[in-house]
Amino acid sequence: MRLAALRQKNSHILHDADSLCDAGISHQPDPALFSAEYWRSRDLVVGEAPGRGSSLFLQPTPDASTQWVLRPYRRGGLIAKLNQSRYLWTGLERTRGFREMRLTANLFEQGLPVPRPIAACVTRHGLSYEAALITQRIPGAKALAELIVNQLADETLLRRVGAMVRRFHQARLDHVDLNARNILVDASGAPWLIDLDRCRLRQPGTWQNANLERLERSIHKFDATLSISPILQGYRATA
Repeated sequence: MRLAALRQKNSHILHDADSLCDAGISHQPDPALFSAEYWRSRDLVVGEAPGRGSSLFLQPTPDASTQWVLRPYRRGGLIAKLNQSRYLWTGLERTRGFREMRLTANLFEQGLPVPRPIAACVTRHGLSYEAALITQRIPGAKALAELIVNQLADETLLRRVGAMVRRFHQARLDHVDLNARNILVDASGAPWLIDLDRCRLRQPGTWQNANLERLERSIHKFDATLSISPILQGYRATA
């Protein structure tokens, strides 16, 4: 990957030049690429993902062979009623967009199953900022949560999920929101990990068990009777 940063007025963009070229975009990325209006006006929105961020599935160009996902950063909880998209500015490299872009690129280059990062945009407004991230869409992928609800998550798949989590732990990734919606399963049955916002690399510790416990609670929200034993088996088999 060839990450490059540029600035346009009060917007900062960190992008992978190779991904843009592959999508048929040879010019420098513009902040407009990170707005839903830009894509809707060109009739290049092909779908929308659930969730408070209202992520959009995009066709980057009419003849592109791959699709993108545009995800704006949105707050949750009570604070979202007052402020949905602004965050405190503490430096460009500490913004959520730049941190997730760099972390995802790091893991992607290690061959780990994360979506290819395309670009992140951070727009500063004095002491605050807004941000958005574009990644490559995983073809045919469905959330593990959806498969659980439809009783399609068999033991083989769950063991694969456990093995995947272990790979990320071996790479020292602490996924602070490891849940059944942030694990996607592609058409071949391979699991992928998404949404690395606020995640970080750290030394082994109790956080690894905390990740697994969080995943267990999430799974039981969708099916309280589903055993996570296959996940633990897959996790331990690669230890």
